Amino acid sequence: MIRTLFRPLAVFSLLLASTSMAGNGESRLFVTVTASGLQEQVMPLVLANQAMDQGAEVRVLLCGAGAELAVESHQPETFAPRDITARDLLMRLIGNGHTAEVCAIFLPNTEYAPDDLVDGIGVADPADVAAWMMAPATRILAQ
Repeated sequence: MIRTLFRPLAVFSLLLASTSMAGNGESRLFVTVTASGLQEQVMPLVLANQAMDQGAEVRVLLCGAGAELAVESHQPETFAPRDITARDLLMRLIGNGHTAEVCAIFLPNTEYAPDDLVDGIGVADPADVAAWMMAPATRILAQ
């Protein structure tokens, strides 16, 4: 009998805790872009823009091939049906006050320097990124 009563109470407590966390009005999305493929770069940024349009705070971390989007001299491909690039989607996020950064190991392991990055894209601080990711209201979209 006690076990039967406890199970619904435990479920209710979990629902109450998750509702109170989600109900604080804070919604954050952490997105990583690491792939070289056009669709694998574009789709996370499409979703990040949709999340932004729905009120979420967005932070994008670009690593590996995905970090090439941050390099000024890199010319990303356009995609259908809108004929825009992954960088266009990234710049829309930045233009609306959201954060985009290359991972901390990108520049030291390439021929690029901070001056080679597109304006508005910084270099991530691992401790800061980890703290941001660990916040209770943060959802993570990673490849």
